[in-house]
Amino acid sequence: MATPASRSRLVSLGIVAAILMSILGIRMWFLQSVKLELNEDIVLSVRTRTIRLLPERGRIFDAKGRIVADNKRILTATIDRQVIKKDSNRAELFARLSGPLQMTVEALERRYDDKRYGLLEALPLKEDVSEETALYLSERAEDFPGIYVREEWRRNYPYGAIGSHVIGYMGAILESTLAYYKSLGYEPNERVGGYGIEQTYETILRGTPGYVRYEVDAQGRLLRQLERVEPVLGNDIQMSIDMQLQQFTEQALETQLVLRRRVEAGFNRLEDGTIDPANPDPVLYKAPAGSAVVMNHNTGQIVAMASYPRFDLRWFTGGVSKDKFAQIFPQTDDPDLSILVNRAVSGRYNLGSSFKPFVAYAALNSGQLVGGAKYRYDDRGSYKLESIPDDRCQQGVKCVFRNAICRATGSPCRYGLVNVETALAVSSDAFFYKIGEQILTERGYQPILEQQVRLFGFGSPTNVDLPNEYAGTIPSKALKKRMADLGAISEESGRAYYVGDQILFSIGQGLLSASPLQVANAYGVFGNGGKLMQPHVVQAVLSPGTPDLKPGLADVAQASIIDRFDDDDPVSTVDMTGEKRTQSFADCSE
Repeated sequence: MATPASRSRLVSLGIVAAILMSILGIRMWFLQSVKLELNEDIVLSVRTRTIRLLPERGRIFDAKGRIVADNKRILTATIDRQVIKKDSNRAELFARLSGPLQMTVEALERRYDDKRYGLLEALPLKEDVSEETALYLSERAEDFPGIYVREEWRRNYPYGAIGSHVIGYMGAILESTLAYYKSLGYEPNERVGGYGIEQTYETILRGTPGYVRYEVDAQGRLLRQLERVEPVLGNDIQMSIDMQLQQFTEQALETQLVLRRRVEAGFNRLEDGTIDPANPDPVLYKAPAGSAVVMNHNTGQIVAMASYPRFDLRWFTGGVSKDKFAQIFPQTDDPDLSILVNRAVSGRYNLGSSFKPFVAYAALNSGQLVGGAKYRYDDRGSYKLESIPDDRCQQGVKCVFRNAICRATGSPCRYGLVNVETALAVSSDAFFYKIGEQILTERGYQPILEQQVRLFGFGSPTNVDLPNEYAGTIPSKALKKRMADLGAISEESGRAYYVGDQILFSIGQGLLSASPLQVANAYGVFGNGGKLMQPHVVQAVLSPGTPDLKPGLADVAQASIIDRFDDDDPVSTVDMTGEKRTQSFADCSE
């Protein structure tokens, strides 16, 4: 007869057994109903293989329809990673593939270990294999299980070095941008625009990938096609750049740089214009680099943009080795020798006398010059600051600023009585020194000159549709403090904004900097009557598949336009009539 203790244990065991059976039943129900679809997908993925189909990239045309970026169809040999998961299988298969692909086993192993190629994607073993190789591999599926040859596209740049800084090139996804491209659905091994228009319009040019799904056997051999979704071609792009004018502009720029290297720079002369006895030999201009911009000032469209030194885009599609690439594009700390820099957009230049028209506008528009354009100043070759006491000048403060040296006399040029027009014509520094000082000191040290030149876009990006634009700098107290905090200037220099800073500002020197594109855009305001435009190097986005009129020339007249960028709506306007001019607050007459 069972004791009460034994009955109690039996009851406990029964309860535990009932709970375990209930948990098992719930789990079986969960797997057979709630997780049914997921489990089917897992089983299906084991016996299927999905091949990603990359789209043909949109082409790029110039303003006349010339094809500047095209595509070449290539074949890429890939292999299913499941087939080569085991080391023994991989070693055996790579040894067999080494001959047909003309690659060493070590090179194939490096491909396998390359982190750029996703673990869930077929591994690309070699790009641009021949039709014969592709057919050989396809016909011997039993010898090369898991092998699939897919169609891809490689960029082709028929104009080589012409317009290279604007067009841009294709490159691998960088580690710093990997997360961004993954969020857009890119695979880590895809090539993307790495510069120029190719980078700015990457998502527009790329298109939409497709895929094909196959049923495979245990050895990875393709049995039958289950599904195919075709990729969608990328949109075409038409530039505002005219390649004929682009070529002419680049040639003119290079010619001028060569000529400049033969001109005496005068750096061996003292401040009074005499030759430095310690350095009697003439010093020639270095002139290592430069840029040129040709813009339609009514629309903001760029018709030519040159940067030197330039590079050939075909180096990025030729499959050159890393060592060869390093030889062509050497690393350098000298910004003048950097090749992969579009100086028209990213260049940082003092403007010198080319900045004086904007200072003249500031003086006229603010009412600084009594009599306006009729105001005259007697230029005797130098200007002495009027706001600095003589005793401070004698204590080492620079108070006298001179004009440039005249070669005929060897001393600062003297221009006599000049007004705004003639001061600009002869580039009288002294005339603008006076404006620079008095527009500051007679206006309560307010940033009048800074405010006026900002109307022309200086100190702000133009928002051109190219990457890496430099916004420029305008001398100010805030800029000096920021530069001092960065260590670019001394802490003492960054404490205040001095009259000397303003003097240099007035002739386009000192802490003033701008890109050539900013200068071209600012001069466009004078040309179009006061409209500050947003520059563009692309004038239209076109639907995919623009037909060709003949080899090398697209029939853009037959293209379907998705978006245009050739309107003449300004970013802002600048008063060129003088109607809003403020009254003069100071007597600037001599």
